[in-house]
Amino acid sequence: MNPFEFPTDISDREVYGRAVAALREGGVRLPSFAQLAEPATIPEEVTARLAGVDPDAPDPANLFRVHWYNDAARRGRAETPGFLELPRVLTGVAARVVVALGERFPMIGAHKVLAAYACLAPLIVSGRFDPAGQRAVWPSTGNYCRGGVAISRILGCRGVAVLPEGMSAERFEWLRDWVGNHSDIIATPGSESNVKEIYDTCHELARDPENVILNQFSEFANYLGHYLCTGGALDRVFETLRGRDPGLRLAAFVAGSGSAGTLAAGDRLKENHGTRIVVVEPVECPTLLYNGYGEHNIQGIGDKHIPLIHNIMNGDLVVGVSGESCDALNLLFNSAEGRAYLGGRKGWPAELITSLGSLGLSGIANVLGAIKTARRLDLDENDVVITVATDSARLYVSERDKWRAARFPRGFDEVDAAELYGAHLARSDGDHVLELTHRDRRRIFNLGYFTWVEQQGIELADFDRRKDQRFWTGLRDLIPIWDEMIARFNRETGLDAG
Repeated sequence: MNPFEFPTDISDREVYGRAVAALREGGVRLPSFAQLAEPATIPEEVTARLAGVDPDAPDPANLFRVHWYNDAARRGRAETPGFLELPRVLTGVAARVVVALGERFPMIGAHKVLAAYACLAPLIVSGRFDPAGQRAVWPSTGNYCRGGVAISRILGCRGVAVLPEGMSAERFEWLRDWVGNHSDIIATPGSESNVKEIYDTCHELARDPENVILNQFSEFANYLGHYLCTGGALDRVFETLRGRDPGLRLAAFVAGSGSAGTLAAGDRLKENHGTRIVVVEPVECPTLLYNGYGEHNIQGIGDKHIPLIHNIMNGDLVVGVSGESCDALNLLFNSAEGRAYLGGRKGWPAELITSLGSLGLSGIANVLGAIKTARRLDLDENDVVITVATDSARLYVSERDKWRAARFPRGFDEVDAAELYGAHLARSDGDHVLELTHRDRRRIFNLGYFTWVEQQGIELADFDRRKDQRFWTGLRDLIPIWDEMIARFNRETGLDAG
């Protein structure tokens, strides 16, 4: 499926009819993009039903929780998306570092379920995907394929997860609980850095016309879902803070490279506030920084390639952080010994220490990237640096235990915790930070040629038109078209009450 052939009408009436029948039978009503961006617009009868639905259940109502506004219990709706503001005692910088919490999303406890829904919904309502007869294949390094499997199960179709074998045990445990057949979990060679191996597997799967590949790295719906929903949610967080302190500036938005979907929020924030867009990547695999390669364990940041949906010509900085630091801080923040050190020797409040469990490995990486950004740009107490925690530490207990056993085979104590604090947090420096010039942006943009044109068969003209910001702003015209298609689909299933 050519990622530049955007669905704007019904492509196949027979497939469309089968999709309508399947979702009618399953009692599945689809939320619009606008509703997920502004959940206050979700119809009252839907909201009332949600009160009795387990947020971790494969219930169709949970589609209306695929947004940033769930409360801490994930059952009700908050006026402002959940976030942490990290104090200077942790960050060491004057700027206000704010982290939006992906753990509040339903079913998978990570915001990638939003990307999965955004990618599949337009195909369903345009007759390009038959939930009764086709399989949705979700290539990922972990959370996107979990989100895809969750969405697939709700829609009554078969979801296939493709992810590296080296990802956390918790990801695989979740998948085994959710897939209908364990053969629908395909573990590819390698770990976080091995994205090409995922693509190679998907090429094989795509030979079967019953398999539809929903590649988050090239699906522009991923970009649009985050531009509208994540960008709007982060804007709401900032406006909430500025309502309390009118002098604040939204200086920077920081996000890991990953599929580049989340980075789309930066385009919206830049338009509204002049915010600088900062891309985080591991120094162990510094693709954007140094045309580099390597291995790391910041699960959630794919690398050694440039995603097709990355609007790199609108970026401002690239910041490298160490995967070793992320593993070290995962242990420091989430072990009894580490927490005892932070509370006792450093005097951190218990509430702050407990809240750090909301940061998964990529969330820790984003925080370190935000700190480096604040130092590089000399930001002060009037500046806000906003970022996201895709998921929480609950997904990395096995990784923490594995890292602890490898680094501290004789045991881990508060002295070791102090060393981790000093080496990986207190001494976080300004190395591996690049402020992008036009030439830097062109260099990084050009790197994508080898993946997308030479390997994946994208037409050069399509690849090149992504240099122009008018391409990206033009994509937004698709959102109201898709929402109208969703509304029409819901009417035809008979599940739209208003």
